[in-house]
Amino acid sequence: MDLVAGVIANGVLMGAVYALIAFGLTIIFGVMRVVNFAHGEMVVIGMYAGYFLWAAFDTHPLAAVLPAAALLFLIGYLLQFHLVQHFLARPAHVQFILFIALALVITGAHLVAFGPNPRGIFSLASFEVYRIGGLRLDAVRSQAAAAALLIVALLWAFLRASRLGRAIRAAADNRTGAAVVGIRIRHVYAVTAGIGMACAGAAGALVAPLFDTHPFLAPEFTLIAFITVILGGIGSLPGALLGGLLIGVAEAAAALVLSPSMKSVLSYGLLILVMLARPQGIIGSPEGQR
Repeated sequence: MDLVAGVIANGVLMGAVYALIAFGLTIIFGVMRVVNFAHGEMVVIGMYAGYFLWAAFDTHPLAAVLPAAALLFLIGYLLQFHLVQHFLARPAHVQFILFIALALVITGAHLVAFGPNPRGIFSLASFEVYRIGGLRLDAVRSQAAAAALLIVALLWAFLRASRLGRAIRAAADNRTGAAVVGIRIRHVYAVTAGIGMACAGAAGALVAPLFDTHPFLAPEFTLIAFITVILGGIGSLPGALLGGLLIGVAEAAAALVLSPSMKSVLSYGLLILVMLARPQGIIGSPEGQR
């Protein structure tokens, strides 16, 4: 029982980081109604940022979260303001092609700049375990989960309480009405893209000690983000959190019951069941939650 409880607990910890990744994808879709197929590539950029900060300065893995988030915020803002903005009024399939092309460009740039070889972070925290009664919790996962949940809570408060957060919610609810009352839609959209991609960058820095960093990880993180968002409800921020926790537990349970190489099986099975029973997601429409 201690083994099962430990596996589930560590799955919840990993799920919190998945939730942060999905949170970024959800906020971009919820406000601008575009699907970022390059989201996993943004996570990998954050992972490289975390790796190189560790390699250069021997920093604690958590020290890379703010620099990675800031870098991805800048990238997201500039991409939205100068590129994606021009595609918002175009058909969905054109937007899909844009983001897929962007993902391929980023992966190619990673290969040219860093090569295909995996790069791992090895710190003292990698060997630490927290004991709570009979539970044994991986220290790196625990720290990553705590940081991810803190970021999610801060962003939720920002969207609810700040003037800019209210402007983002207004633009999501009614773009024309928001523009009429003086909200700069283009700036708000760029900030939203920056926030969404900053979530991916921060999550990348958090998972860098858990996965060897290489360019071909991106599709896996993109897929995890999409499954998480669909489970909770497309565009729902609470749904992204719930979906991430469910995916983390499902992967941990599959690794225990089946094998680590089949950890995605239960995640896909859970997705199919939810799609059959509740196509709008577990929480459903975000219209009343922004």
